[in-house]
Amino acid sequence: MNPNPSSHTFGSSAFVQTRDGRKLHYMSKGTGDLTVVFESGMGASRSNWGLVAPAIAEHARAVVYDRAGAGRSDVDSAPRSLERIARDLGDLLTALGPGPFILVGHSWGGPIVRAAAAAHRSRLRGVILVDPSDEHCELYFSNTAIKSFALNGFLIPIMARTGLYRLLGSKAGRVQPDDVAVDHLKEDFTVQAASTMLAEGKTFLNDMAALLEHPPDLGDLEVNVISGTKPGKGEGKIRPALITAHRHTVSQLSNGRWIAADQSDHMVMYTDPQVIIVEILRMINDESSGARTEQK
Repeated sequence: MNPNPSSHTFGSSAFVQTRDGRKLHYMSKGTGDLTVVFESGMGASRSNWGLVAPAIAEHARAVVYDRAGAGRSDVDSAPRSLERIARDLGDLLTALGPGPFILVGHSWGGPIVRAAAAAHRSRLRGVILVDPSDEHCELYFSNTAIKSFALNGFLIPIMARTGLYRLLGSKAGRVQPDDVAVDHLKEDFTVQAASTMLAEGKTFLNDMAALLEHPPDLGDLEVNVISGTKPGKGEGKIRPALITAHRHTVSQLSNGRWIAADQSDHMVMYTDPQVIIVEILRMINDESSGARTEQK
């Protein structure tokens, strides 16, 4: 561990306690009344944001954290439903102070921050969703997707135990600052990390179906949706389907905005971090909601 934690790219470490007594680890850097909180994708720790959070810390307080079972946070023995995960994020926000907050969520972190935002809307400046999981993506509900989740439940634990999970998954994150990349390699590809991802994925399809029936009420809160538009390996069908879903979601919001990340597939924070940084800074510097627009 870094002998001087304050020198870490993400700043200093601390823990908050959830309402049922679990400890959640977070790191914080920067100052100011406004706090930007970053939410990672399924099963991932804070160590996805090494190219984004430090740039934001020059303008506001930037907070990255580990959901239950990820990174240095306690494991949760209860089912990891969207409702429960969003409640944990709410507990973190309460511990961090009155706000205002900007919530930034990648992938599965998108539905998480939307759910938390609906419960804490008055404390938020806005929400930025980075290639989020989106309930309007019909492919999620296909037989292929259902079989894929079942297969992952079998293969991923084996891959984690043999080291194949780390070998295949860690390459992309090596573009980050050295200390973040080291934490990412050490913490995000363990047997425990794999178990956390599977626990979060277990209710994913049900949670997506529930969002279709009861989407979070975000009122006139500003919501920016960033889509990776460059298909990655194996994304021939899912990439255009996600973009269509993202644009549909924006059309349903009273203050939504769609932004293309043309250099990126799903992992926008690694391949096009500046797109995310620009949108966060825009939201930091503009307290008004503005009209709904699209940017290409």
